[in-house]
Amino acid sequence: MTPTQPRPAIHPFTANGRNYQPPARPIVVICLDGSADDYLDSALARGRMPHLLRLSLQGHRGLARAAMPTFTNVNNSAIVTGMPPSVHGIGGNFFYDTAAGQEVMMNSSRFLRCPTLFPAAAAAGRKVAVVTAKEKLRDIFASGLLELGGIAFSTERAGQACLPTHGIEGVEELVGPTPPIYSGEASLYVLRAGVRLLAAGRADFLYLSTTDYMQHKHGPDAPEAVEFYAGIDAEIGRLLELGAVVGITADHGMNSKQRADGSPNVIYLETELTARFGPGFRVILPITDPYVAHHGALGSFAQVHVPATADASAVLAWVRSLPGVTEALERDTAARLMELPADRMGDFVVCSGRDVVLGRTTEYHDLKALAGPLRSHGGRYEEMVPFLLSEPLKPAYAARALGDQRNFDIFDFTVNGTVAV
Repeated sequence: MTPTQPRPAIHPFTANGRNYQPPARPIVVICLDGSADDYLDSALARGRMPHLLRLSLQGHRGLARAAMPTFTNVNNSAIVTGMPPSVHGIGGNFFYDTAAGQEVMMNSSRFLRCPTLFPAAAAAGRKVAVVTAKEKLRDIFASGLLELGGIAFSTERAGQACLPTHGIEGVEELVGPTPPIYSGEASLYVLRAGVRLLAAGRADFLYLSTTDYMQHKHGPDAPEAVEFYAGIDAEIGRLLELGAVVGITADHGMNSKQRADGSPNVIYLETELTARFGPGFRVILPITDPYVAHHGALGSFAQVHVPATADASAVLAWVRSLPGVTEALERDTAARLMELPADRMGDFVVCSGRDVVLGRTTEYHDLKALAGPLRSHGGRYEEMVPFLLSEPLKPAYAARALGDQRNFDIFDFTVNGTVAV
């Protein structure tokens, strides 16, 4: 923080039953989309993340458990509300609305069942800015914020940001030209935007959410991935130089989902169910979103709607026997164990193995759109993610970090849990 910048407001605020007592320093929380801890290890081992190394040694580095299913909308919504999906209501990027009889993308704040913590922070005097790579998240993040003077825009449409709808104009003059969404630059732009907003005194309470294009395209040891994380590290260093208390986590990890010959390792679940039990099944893939070059709508979690003519118990038992399936749970059990909104679920959920994804039918998925080998997420094997703080933890929070830590506690830890003043 430069000497000319005013110190941020330190007024406490409450959101969704959680109390926040911010320090008199800027707060920056970063969600590194798709960042399994292996990506950090690989770049650190090659000496390409010196700022993250310093952060880890002087602050805290651990792991946390993401919300299930391990998808972007689910976990970003959890992080910005501090609540699991059973409370915030978004159980996927995509769901089947049984009342309306429609398959629906959950990209709108109208699906949120509780507020984000941003309006409360803004009402308490913080200059709040949320920057996301993907436009699909902006409406969720902006909910209730703009009317309180906050800022919310995406890399994807940075050039279109204007005061009435985004709380800011001239983003390209501030940060640079809008990059392609299918690029590593789309994520680095988010972090650079955060640095510029903080340095200019336009924000002191920031949420920066990147995209997982690079992780879908490259494994942790790929030179392209290492270079990308070196770029992330440079921006983290600039945030630290500006005096920010920085918290870092991820929405999910990432794994290769291929056979030994390099072909996608897919169970086309709707095809298999129809062949075995007859027509009428509807398999919903909550990973589905507009970014088909990332994953081809193939992930390791599915919701299954069973026709009334089928014996649901027999169907469930058969699905559990399929090679590559690791879990198949009826709705109420899955809602309880995975903290999901039961009214936005199928009759049962299915999870697949570390190297396996679930699909609907071969006709449904256009795998020609994939930008390289299939790497994806959604299941248990992408559940553990990094959890880092730039400052040492208070004793009570250090004790919590040893237990079943959740990624959606990152704002609590960043605002309340460190010794920063």
